[in-house]
Amino acid sequence: MSDEKKKALEAEIRSYVGKAVGPAVTGRDPINEPMIRQWCDAMGETHPAYLDSEAAKETVHGEIVAPPTMLQAWIMEGWEMHEGYDEPKNEQQRLHKLLADNGYTGVLGTNTEENYTRYLKLGERVKSLTVIDEISEEKATGAGIGYFITTKTVFENQDGEDLGSMSFRVLRFKPANPQPVSSEGGGEAAVVQKPSRIKPPMGHDNGWWWTRVAEDGVIPIQRCTGCQKLRHPPRPMCDACGEQRFDSIDASGRATVHTFTVIHYPQFPGYEYPMISVIVDLEEGERMASTLIDCKPEDVKIGMAVEAVIQEDEDGFKIPFFKPL
Repeated sequence: MSDEKKKALEAEIRSYVGKAVGPAVTGRDPINEPMIRQWCDAMGETHPAYLDSEAAKETVHGEIVAPPTMLQAWIMEGWEMHEGYDEPKNEQQRLHKLLADNGYTGVLGTNTEENYTRYLKLGERVKSLTVIDEISEEKATGAGIGYFITTKTVFENQDGEDLGSMSFRVLRFKPANPQPVSSEGGGEAAVVQKPSRIKPPMGHDNGWWWTRVAEDGVIPIQRCTGCQKLRHPPRPMCDACGEQRFDSIDASGRATVHTFTVIHYPQFPGYEYPMISVIVDLEEGERMASTLIDCKPEDVKIGMAVEAVIQEDEDGFKIPFFKPL
């Protein structure tokens, strides 16, 4: 792309900054107990303030409330989100089509930041408005060169009271060409290096977990040293007693499939498709997200018995998967 065309493209994409993606969206249902219960069921949340009307009366809320982290769930569009489109229907889709038409065909979600103002009350209706908040300069990344696009969603109730906000960032990029690996003689390329999986973010709170997976070949489950409650994924504080100190136990590796989805598209380098993404119930009682291998999509069933297996990626990174028993 010439410098002149590049400047014209960047001027056009920056014209989208500040634009609302579309009209404000009002959730299809008011805050209600059945949806709260189903969400808590899926997430493994058992706090009585969300589930037990009698116990909730004794809390500061005086009644059942919805978990703040459920905020976005109230305005999700349902099945129509699954449907594709021939022509863009909103400003965000138009922006992405513009970039795709100019060679930026790859998309990666990179991070999200959520802020919650308060608990949600029964009967409230959640409204949201999403704005294209920021577009970065062109950046060089491991996936390829591209632009980071940030949208910001503000949530309110039916009376305009602030409920929270969410920023979501994606990278729209030109996929980098795989580099050939030279033969020992320095002549023609012998093989093309196979891309590896995207590595998980690792920090103070979860780095130890991946280290034990790699070095000890086990799936550890974090355990509070105060009240002995197990928790997964790893986090800095016990949600039951507030204790920050912890140790861990080794999972047996036996589990059952709690739920699953079969991913066909979009397809990212380094992954095999169709891919069966699962949430399993570990024998110890915690739930874990993973991938089911050695199983055809038509054969996977909720409740089926599985066992853990730790595999080594092409670049040496070790990842826990599950396979049918």
